[in-house]
Amino acid sequence: MSAIRLLVLGAVRLRGRAHGYQVRNDLESWGAQYWSNVKPGSIYHALKQLAKQELLHAHESAPSAAGGPPRTEYELTPAGDAEFLRLLRHSLAAIDEKPDVLTSGVGFLVDLSREEALALLGQRLEALEEWQAEVAEEWTPDEPAEWSHIGEIMRLWVHNAESDARWARGLVARLEAGAYVMAGEGGRDLSVLVDRNPRAAEVLARSDAVRRRLG
Repeated sequence: MSAIRLLVLGAVRLRGRAHGYQVRNDLESWGAQYWSNVKPGSIYHALKQLAKQELLHAHESAPSAAGGPPRTEYELTPAGDAEFLRLLRHSLAAIDEKPDVLTSGVGFLVDLSREEALALLGQRLEALEEWQAEVAEEWTPDEPAEWSHIGEIMRLWVHNAESDARWARGLVARLEAGAYVMAGEGGRDLSVLVDRNPRAAEVLARSDAVRRRLG
């Protein structure tokens, strides 16, 4: 699964209707270019591809009063909404994806009901426990020196799984304690949008400065 698909669908869904520059700014203000495969070109390419697949509906907007070029605005189709939710659910439960898939899913966690989010995280924890048991039984050397330094790979596997599980248990506890406004509990928190959050705007400004410095 590619994280860019989930990120772009989720970013458009959050605004209801958005053009590419807004999607790019929102994602970059969250630092997505550092923890995922998001790049400016990949965002615009994904928007066009998702529109071709009829997951997004493209609206041609009029030129601005200042004389700027028209921008295409996108919104999710019913099929796009279903695909977004499918990808989101998969990202939270699956343990065999790249880290940016989970990270992307966490960014849209509140688009699920509290009950469903807890159920998906429970599935994740169950899968992690099963996988750790399999590693311990099938892949852990009997003697520390049996596989030489290759044994460190298995230790790394276990370490990552344990870290993932600790994080998931912590999130479960926070959700059970009432953290965040989840779907069906009230209006969506829009302070995460770059034009609603001064902190996000600062992050974006720093990102732009780094990009200019690096050429």
